[in-house]
Amino acid sequence: MKNLFLIALVSLFVNTSCVQNNQKHGESSTYYLIRHAEKDRTDPSNHNPNLTDVGLKRAENWAKYFKDIKFDAVYSSDYNRTKQTALPTANANNLEIQIYNPSDLQVETFINNTKGQTVLIVGHSNTTPKFTNKLLGEKKYEDMADNFNGGLYIVTITKDGKTAKKLVVN
Repeated sequence: MKNLFLIALVSLFVNTSCVQNNQKHGESSTYYLIRHAEKDRTDPSNHNPNLTDVGLKRAENWAKYFKDIKFDAVYSSDYNRTKQTALPTANANNLEIQIYNPSDLQVETFINNTKGQTVLIVGHSNTTPKFTNKLLGEKKYEDMADNFNGGLYIVTITKDGKTAKKLVVN
């Protein structure tokens, strides 16, 4: 009888843990999408410039802005400016930056791979709104102005649907 009671108790604990885990990791995904910070424009022929001092400061400010958010992953396109923008937030969360190709967005696969996670995605003036739109499944946002580096898109996907908001963060 004791063994039966113990088995029932362990079974209840395991089932409760699985339900709590599914609620935490399977029901809601949140994506924070930003454009890279200010890049060095002194050499127009350089297609992979670094951030300026102002840009490096903005990257640090993003990490401060996100300080209360626990990211599960940080993604960046494979450019110096995007990786440099992502780095302070990745470091604050003890994460490696994962590289994605904005020209080959496999959004359904990405959503499945990040289900239940909180993710930062760093892109460009055209790819950030495009990625946001693909996550939403609709064309809601236009490209960002080339001199604007303070936009933040937040997309939340739950079993009940998808929501998005756009913020300006200076």
